[in-house]
Amino acid sequence: MSKLRYFEHRRGRIEIIPMIDVMLFLLVFFIIVTLQMIPDSGLALQLPQASQAEHLPHPQFTVNVATDGSIVVKNETMTVDAFIAMLQNDGDTAKTQVTIAASKDVPFEFFVRVMDACRKAGVSDIGIATQPVGG
Repeated sequence: MSKLRYFEHRRGRIEIIPMIDVMLFLLVFFIIVTLQMIPDSGLALQLPQASQAEHLPHPQFTVNVATDGSIVVKNETMTVDAFIAMLQNDGDTAKTQVTIAASKDVPFEFFVRVMDACRKAGVSDIGIATQPVGG
């Protein structure tokens, strides 16, 4: 009969698989966080100038209005109805922040159409993108 050892001395092992899992999880987490921090570049627009322009914190949505009246959000062209649906599906529209960027060549009617769509969706925090005078 073999002798039982209560204090059998085993050599410790480092398990590498759980460490790889944790490192991959951290990598994915930081990639997702970093992608959310990249601001929406939008379209190249000739923004109008304003002497009282203020720097606003980064909005949730930057809405670009093209000269033909099309609405571009996050590099995706959409209709007014699709834009309203997107804002309503975002969550609490009372806390949604929207900045409207329209070139100075855009007819005012298109600008008002986008602002009206924001109000229909329930968004009240609306900013207007401008350039400071001399900027």
